[in-house]
Amino acid sequence: MRIAGFVRGGRALAPLIAVLVELGIIYGGGASPAAVAYGYSAAALFPVLAWLTKLLLDTEPDVQRRLARLSVGPAREATAGILAALVLSLAVCVAAMAAPWLFNGIDASNALGGGIALGILAHLLAVPPAIAVGALASRAVTRSVRLSLTILVVAAVLVVVLGLSGSVAPWLVPPVMATARALNGRHLPSPDRLAFLTGWAALWCTVAFAAYGWLRRARS
Repeated sequence: MRIAGFVRGGRALAPLIAVLVELGIIYGGGASPAAVAYGYSAAALFPVLAWLTKLLLDTEPDVQRRLARLSVGPAREATAGILAALVLSLAVCVAAMAAPWLFNGIDASNALGGGIALGILAHLLAVPPAIAVGALASRAVTRSVRLSLTILVVAAVLVVVLGLSGSVAPWLVPPVMATARALNGRHLPSPDRLAFLTGWAALWCTVAFAAYGWLRRARS
């Protein structure tokens, strides 16, 4: 129901345009190795996926959301929203990974198989943190448009600023930029490096989703 309302209500149009613009910028300059291109794609999609999640969760009217919580329980209602955002986010990532092949944006002569596999991982590491940020910016948590926008903008900026090499507190943000840098190296990242990035993302998401669950209960 959330996805149907999100699409039919026209809320999906703005994120769709943003995705098309970002992909055009990323792949408009010529072919790149798959790992490099997909690493930057995942990083660029992070704020759009967070915004998409917020719009999706805000599609449902407050009264309908409260009725759903009473009918199926708070945990199932909140989980359903996260799963709906996950479905749409994964669809966007699939489209983002397929798009460069339409415009010869991938250099097929440079570690293609490994690059595609790492690109999939990069997008999978970006999706859960983006959903968590969007959920924390949703109306059910913030109850204010101004606060929602502030959370989205500040999160997007901090992911870049604190994700820069040499940052004083990189652990405060998910490893979106760290993953993009790892895939932009001369050599493909080692399994240990990938395991570290995966664990970092998992730990960050655990804290973020726990905060979302607590805030949803406290503000119900």
